[in-house]
Amino acid sequence: MQLSWRLTTALALLFSIALPAAPPAAAMAILGGGAVIVVDGTNYCTLTTIGHDRAGDIVGFTAAQCGGPGAPVAAAGSDDIIGTVVAVNPDLRYAVIKFDEPDLIPVSDYLGVVINGIGPDPQYDALVCKWGPTTPGICNRIISASWPRTTMREHFDPGDPGAPVTMDGLLVGMVYGFGVSPGTKYRAPGTMTYLTKFAAILDDVNAGNGPGSGFVPIGS
Repeated sequence: MQLSWRLTTALALLFSIALPAAPPAAAMAILGGGAVIVVDGTNYCTLTTIGHDRAGDIVGFTAAQCGGPGAPVAAAGSDDIIGTVVAVNPDLRYAVIKFDEPDLIPVSDYLGVVINGIGPDPQYDALVCKWGPTTPGICNRIISASWPRTTMREHFDPGDPGAPVTMDGLLVGMVYGFGVSPGTKYRAPGTMTYLTKFAAILDDVNAGNGPGSGFVPIGS
């Protein structure tokens, strides 16, 4: 009996020493349109929107200049890789991200950036709002409404590539760049923000039938 007790105690001690402690659980990542992301380790951009495609994968969109296919994606402030760029269209300036973090929680209201669905194309003089990381929720007028791109009368800030542009809580565009409008005798020169209409992005990704096709944003 004493030998058996000693053997049991020794085995318990051995296994308690030999077995490594379980690693701490990874922190849950909460993402939605307007979240700051880091693509390819150095490019600070903004997530346009997040949702599911027809394959059931969690996917999102950002600007094409943020990183090409295979570029890793992390949430700002974290080194954990939560997704990968899987497709890019340099003409329409968008990139598709496939997220693969099991603890990722996609939301339709990210820190006050609400995206309840996809809206109609913004028309000339429509009031829209840009949700970049520096000046979130800054609103101004559409001054050019051509297809598939349009222009907003507003300044462009660092981190704005990929920023969602909404109208009445619906996603209507994605920021990709900026320009300067010439002045007139009645108006001083001003900065402009360039957008791709999100309907054009959806049309293109659906035509390709690849990652992101059939996209439906969270909350729609």
